[in-house]
Order: sequence, then structure tokens, then C-alpha cells
Amino acid sequence: MRYFWLFTLSLSLPVTAAVEQQLALCAAIDDKLERLICYDQLAENTQATSATSAVSVAATNNEPAAIQPAAETDEFGKIKTSAAEPSRIELEIASVEKDRHDNLQLTFTNGQVWKQTESRRYRLKAGDKVYIKKGALNAFYLGTDKQNATIRVKRVN
Repeated sequence: MRYFWLFTLSLSLPVTAAVEQQLALCAAIDDKLERLICYDQLAENTQATSATSAVSVAATNNEPAAIQPAAETDEFGKIKTSAAEPSRIELEIASVEKDRHDNLQLTFTNGQVWKQTESRRYRLKAGDKVYIKKGALNAFYLGTDKQNATIRVKRVN
């Protein structure tokens, strides 16, 4: 086991020194775009080198390499939406109520109930046609075609 860690350390030291030299070369470039391209190429080379060393370390230890296929890791962390789920819906307000914090609670003609989750003032009345659209990180925003503003809402039922 001692020799395994010594072998791993001996693989990583030359790579680290080479990366530091290449970082210094990239930092010396005056043009912003060329410097960014240099950093991107360095990152690609470093990823390829670390993947190769991971395979060689696993091979020397007689264990299978634990590298994930690129197709699986590219989708990690993205919010998945189904094709059947719309990104925006049109609704008509049946009734408008306010809670104790003066936030709106809206009941629509289709039976859905949504409430305002932010403290901005927004004027709505029964019979108004509104839309609710999806935002980032599972947020929903309510707006009308008459106003150039939206409010954040959350579905109650």
C-alpha cells in the first residue's frame, strides 16, 4: 500500500509542475481572448492527463478504472423537464384574496390556487387573463400582457 501512494505521488508531481509552467505562460498573454483560449486548452489537457493517470493507477492496483462515460456526466445537475410539460400556461382569475401580509392568493377558473411569494404590489382583479411561466430553479412567475412586470408565485393546490 505504501508503494501505491508513492507511485501516485510520483505521477502527480511532474503533471503539477507542467501545469504551473503552462499557467504562467497563459497569464503572460496580453490579449484576453487568446489568454482564455490558452486556459481552456490547459484545462482540456489537464483533464485528459488526469483521466489517463487514473486509468494507469487503477491498472497498477489491479482494479477496474472508475471513469464515468461523458454522456452520463454531461447531464448531471441540469433540471430535467418533460416534453409534455408546458413552459407557460394561460389562465383566467376567478377570485383574488389577500393574506395577512398583503400577498395575493389567486383562484383560477380551472380550480387552481396560486399565492404570491414576494412582497411587491401587483394589481389584479377577477376576470383578468394572466399567464404563469416557469423560471430557473423551479420558480414560477405570474404576469399579464397589460403590465410589463411579473411576480413570483407558488401553487397552493
